[in-house]
Amino acid sequence: MISFSLRLAVSGGREAVARLLMIAAAVAVGVGLLLSTFATLNALDRANERQLWMNTGARGATATAPVDPLWWGARMDYYRGKTVFRADLAPTGPTSPLPPGLSRLPAPGEYYASPALAKLLGEVPAAELGDRFPGRYVGTLADAGLPSPDTLAVVVGRTTDEVRALPRAVEVTGLATALPGTCDQDCYGVGVHGDRMVLVLTVVAAALIFPVLVFIGTATRLSAATREQRYAAMRLVGATPGQVSVISAVESTLAAVAGTAVGFGLYTALKPVVAEVPFTGDRFFAADLGLHLPQVAGVVLGVPVAAALAARFALRRVTVSPLGVARRVTPKPPSAWRLAPLVAGLAELGYVIGRRPGSVDAQALVYLTGFVLVMLGLVAGGPWLTMASARAVARRTSRPASLIAMRRLADDPRTGFRSVTGLVLALFVTTGTLAIMGAINENRGMLNGAPEVRKAVVDTSFGSRPHEEVLPSVPDGVLARARAVPGFRGIALVHDNPARIGTSELGKPGLVPALVSCAELARTPVIGHCAAGAEVAVVDPIQLLSLVDASDQEWPAAPVSAAEVAGLPVRMIYATTDGSTTAKEQLRTLFTKEFPHYEARLAEDWSTAAQKKLQGWRQLADIVLLTTLPIAGCSLAVSVVAGLSDRRRPFAMLRLTGAPLRLLQRVVALESALPLLVVSALAIGTGFAAAAMFLKAQLGYDLASPDLTYYGLVGFGLAASLGIIASTLPLLRRITGPEGARNG
Repeated sequence: MISFSLRLAVSGGREAVARLLMIAAAVAVGVGLLLSTFATLNALDRANERQLWMNTGARGATATAPVDPLWWGARMDYYRGKTVFRADLAPTGPTSPLPPGLSRLPAPGEYYASPALAKLLGEVPAAELGDRFPGRYVGTLADAGLPSPDTLAVVVGRTTDEVRALPRAVEVTGLATALPGTCDQDCYGVGVHGDRMVLVLTVVAAALIFPVLVFIGTATRLSAATREQRYAAMRLVGATPGQVSVISAVESTLAAVAGTAVGFGLYTALKPVVAEVPFTGDRFFAADLGLHLPQVAGVVLGVPVAAALAARFALRRVTVSPLGVARRVTPKPPSAWRLAPLVAGLAELGYVIGRRPGSVDAQALVYLTGFVLVMLGLVAGGPWLTMASARAVARRTSRPASLIAMRRLADDPRTGFRSVTGLVLALFVTTGTLAIMGAINENRGMLNGAPEVRKAVVDTSFGSRPHEEVLPSVPDGVLARARAVPGFRGIALVHDNPARIGTSELGKPGLVPALVSCAELARTPVIGHCAAGAEVAVVDPIQLLSLVDASDQEWPAAPVSAAEVAGLPVRMIYATTDGSTTAKEQLRTLFTKEFPHYEARLAEDWSTAAQKKLQGWRQLADIVLLTTLPIAGCSLAVSVVAGLSDRRRPFAMLRLTGAPLRLLQRVVALESALPLLVVSALAIGTGFAAAAMFLKAQLGYDLASPDLTYYGLVGFGLAASLGIIASTLPLLRRITGPEGARNG
């Protein structure tokens, strides 16, 4: 029976082979995307594991077996908006722990750098970056110790005394092998929170797979009417329902098996491309994009089985009543209950506004189920909306083409909507994605502060350091070298205030104010100015450290002289530049080299992680848009062609009775355009509503107006869809000739 089914599957000539190839191509695209999603999740896990050693010394971090202690001092540096992980190490014996990616520990005066950082050190002036690392470069960190080929990391060899004097330096007997339960600004290898990224990638996978599934379903319906008549004829001559099911299942499984094999090849071809996409802000190592055996087995076995079940489901009418294929009746109209999943999904997203679950897992479940329900609701409710719209138009038109098209849509809205399902989902995904991204960009785009603040460099002690860790003074030579940096504008030394002078004037109980010379404030106006006639100002150090624009701030005067303040220790160095990156990075390098206990920060450093994450989301949005729209277009084209092929004989009979070809073309165009425009409007509105509720519930943001990119994409998508419909209309002339009526 199986061999007969295989021969029968390809016995229909070019049409049968083309149908099998189309189904196989649709399955291949779906399998390739599904495997790429699995591989991305696996690469995310491997990237997180590769950086666990960077959490060594963090409170609660687990470690490997005890060996000779290792003095460990880690910090996070920055360069031009990129993070640079730095670990200063000093072994106490030959068996001190060795970080992954190194064959030996660097000796004092040596350092190892990641390939990306080593490349950067060779390209930029040492005064901007290289001078921060004492000693000489002796080798690179191997991939085993890096989460990404883009990672900037350095391991510096120091003496025990040098490391012991560093902020947060600890003596460890092993390297971290797991993520600590809690972190106090000392976990530098936390990676990407898997649960949140799994949520995002799962939603993205659903957004990608839904149009692909629609494409597969559309492809399987090519020549559906012809195949149903063939299977019904088999039933009439004595074939059992089981035999018909086997024949149909073999045909679909054959295409699915071929498509699955091609899908694995497509996944292999896509691996280098996927590795270059910074899903998390950085690229993946191509070697990390692997698959687990259960994933491979699930796809190899699951896809053909699903195809066989789909074929069995599609033939339920033939199995129950073979004469039903030849004796067409108006199908039962869809009910308004089809909109229930859509309403339920929107209600779920709306309910969590102000009631967001506390755990990330619960949030993931709420948002994932909400968006999936909305997409299912659009697919399920589309036929009802198509029917309702067609009936409304039919009541208000008297044109023959419109009446024929609207009556056909009202009688069988499922077929009419099926052709535009993929595009409707693509529009929903496009609208929701760009609306969310636009709101996030609008609310987080200015994390770097006002323009004048972005020209500043602040050098201050690590975290909440005790006051005895302040600098006794800043050497005149360092100040002179800072002033010599091209682009330097001014510098203010923020002095310690052990006597708590001016505490009441600031009106912030518990805050220990700092003191700044008015002459220096005049050269750095972005942090405020003094009252007339004052020599020293009482300033809020937290406000200065926050890098906010205080140009209009008038600080209270302090009852001390400038000479007295100059003799006090320094808590902070605030320097301003002309805004050039070169000037800021040279000042940062100078301060880092001269004051290793201090941390030189720029305004953009505060938002580096957020901007990095946003870049990853933008990449995901681009992938979704560039993938779903072409697939939806292919689905539309195949569906329209399939519909024309199935209605070849009725259209040919209409032409023989005198109906002009232009009338039939208008009928086909209206049948495709009405559900496209009506349900697309619903998809766009639903996309905005879902995005607004997600933004309000999860981030507290209001929906922002999308930029021109959104309107351009939507306009292009709709115009391209109408163009696809128009491009199929010339087929009517060829398939509706007299031979179509005779051979139908």
